[in-house]
Amino acid sequence: MRPMSAEPPAAGQVTLSGEVSTPTWLSVAALRAMPQREMTVSFECRTSGPRRHYFTGPLLLDVLRTAGPRFGSGERKDRLRFLIAVLGLDGHRVVLSWGEIDPEFGNTAAMLAVSMDCRQLDDQGPHLVLPGDRCGARHVSRVTSLRVRAGDGLWD
Repeated sequence: MRPMSAEPPAAGQVTLSGEVSTPTWLSVAALRAMPQREMTVSFECRTSGPRRHYFTGPLLLDVLRTAGPRFGSGERKDRLRFLIAVLGLDGHRVVLSWGEIDPEFGNTAAMLAVSMDCRQLDDQGPHLVLPGDRCGARHVSRVTSLRVRAGDGLWD
């Protein structure tokens, strides 16, 4: 993990920004140094049928916590206001709620995979994996950016 600077991240790196105390860039090597999970994920692809892949990597929640999201202190439910925007190199975008991945609420084991089917993803960048999804539309390949934001503007 390294602090952000004005230079763009190198290939395979992810920017972690938004309402966090320590915006940073993460390489696949830095993600691999975090506690790892393993999971086999199956989903139905509309165009190519059933898919099954084996992934390893850290939980998205653990990755986001390294940057220190700016939740209100003292109020547990404040985390529920926050959204996580994930961007892939190809422009694929997904938005998750913090409550979806938080163990006290939805407890979805979302992962930033550093390997897929025993193939390292160092040159590509990590993949966002959501193990409970029936279809793979929220799987984001080559993640380049994670952004944490409060969703307060949704009610303006």
